[in-house]
Parts: sequence; structure tokens; C-alpha cells
Amino acid sequence: MGRREYSVTFAICTLIVISLLVGCKTAVVLPSIKYDQYQYGKSCSYKNDTLYINLDNPLHCPLRIWFFSSDEELQMKFNKIIPITVNSLSDTVLIITKVNKKDELVRFSSRLGDTHKIINTIELDLPFPKGRQYTIIQENNTQFTHNSDMSRYALDFNLKTRDTICSATDGFVVGVVNKYKHSGKGSEWKPFGNFLTIYEPKSGVFTQYAHLVYNGSLVKIGDKVHRGQKIALSGNTGQSTVEHLHFSSLVPVNSEGGLKSVPIEFVGGIKAIHLKKGDVLKK
Repeated sequence: MGRREYSVTFAICTLIVISLLVGCKTAVVLPSIKYDQYQYGKSCSYKNDTLYINLDNPLHCPLRIWFFSSDEELQMKFNKIIPITVNSLSDTVLIITKVNKKDELVRFSSRLGDTHKIINTIELDLPFPKGRQYTIIQENNTQFTHNSDMSRYALDFNLKTRDTICSATDGFVVGVVNKYKHSGKGSEWKPFGNFLTIYEPKSGVFTQYAHLVYNGSLVKIGDKVHRGQKIALSGNTGQSTVEHLHFSSLVPVNSEGGLKSVPIEFVGGIKAIHLKKGDVLKK
């Protein structure tokens, strides 16, 4: 009798342990919503055989805009003029005549910056508060993520979740994503990280601060920022396996991402291409 009671108790305990283990293995799924870092105005209208395309750029930086049609004849007309560069805080109307077929589903795509602007390199501040120091945990041109045009010259600093990020330049906020909460190792997580983009108009350089914590942006689109200003809180979102700040300097190119990373030089003559994993930088 006592032996049977022991067996039942053991079975119940085993079930409880199994239940706890199963509960701990709840997988984090990819977000179902893709957030854009900025919005811009775009619309089409027809009058007789003429197509009018209205474009409105509300950002403090140039914007390159492409448009696409499933109608081959209309697309050929588009290909002769795209991309259209709309200056900061500007709008324009494109008039395309002799359009024989109306396409109510013209599609649009955009990229930050003007590829015709001469880029002037500038020294950047370290992207964290004065008096703090952080270690580099991933250097230039390395696996696992610094091996594409967008990230080749990026640096990863070991900021912890909710550590303060500061602007490396003066400029304007032209991109904000801060609604994601989770991260993962695979490349499928790359589009789902929080980040902040700032444009420095005199040089034409963009700086980007990635893997922010949920709601970690302290600024919004259109804000003017200054070197050293607190702009965001670090985190661990998107394609990432550890909390950190991914920092890069970028210039416009006509590619899928629209920007490519360029070598960084910090104030004091510190060149990022010479820095290695484990190096400590103090501001």
C-alpha cells in the first residue's frame, strides 16, 4: 500500500517537472508588423491621358523616390526619370503625358539621401556620455553581422539595456523605429530591430544607432539634435544575441538598403578601422 502511494506521488512530481520544462521552452516568434523608420507623401491622379505624381518630403534630408507600374509601357516612362530626388522639407509634382492606360496601383519605394551630394567626412563623438567607457565587442568587417555594405565599418559597443546613447554629430532625426521587443540570432530577425537615424546636413553623413530597447528613442522625427545630446537607450532587439549598441556612419548609394557604411574617425584622431574586439574607449 505504501509502495503504491509512493509511485503515484512520484508520477505526479514527474508530470509537474515536465510541465515546467515545457513552459520554459516558449519560443519567441518574429513580429507580424514591419515598421518603417519614416513616412513621406505620395499620390497619383489622372486627367485625360496625363498622370500626375505628387511627392512630399517632410524630412530634414533629401529623399530618393522610385515608382513602379505593372504596365510595361508606363514603367518604361518611369525608368527614364527614377529615382527622383526631393530636397528636404520640399514637395514636387511630376507630369507624365500620353499615358494610355491608367494604373491605380502605382507602387513607391524610397531611400534616404542624395547620391549627387559631395560628402565631407567629419570626426564623430563617441556615442555615449562623457565620463563613461565601453568595450568593443565586434569590430569592422567581421562575422557575424559586420560583413555587408550597410554594416562593414560599424562598431558594436557593450552598452547594457537602457544605457544612455548620445548623438555623435549635430543634425536632424530622420528615422525612428522603437516598437520591437525581442531579438534572435538568425538573419530573419534583421528587419525587426529598433534604431535611430540622424542626418548631418553640412557633411551629408548619416549616423545610425541600432538594437535600441522597446520605446528607447528619446527623440522624434524632425528633432534637431546636438553632439553629446542624449538620444536613446540601448537594448537587444532585432538580429542580436546580446545587449549592445551597433553604431555606424553611412552615406547614400543606389542600392537596396540605400546607404553604405564608411570608415569612422572619432574626435582625437581615433580611427575605427584600427580598433579590435576588446579595445576600451573612454569619452
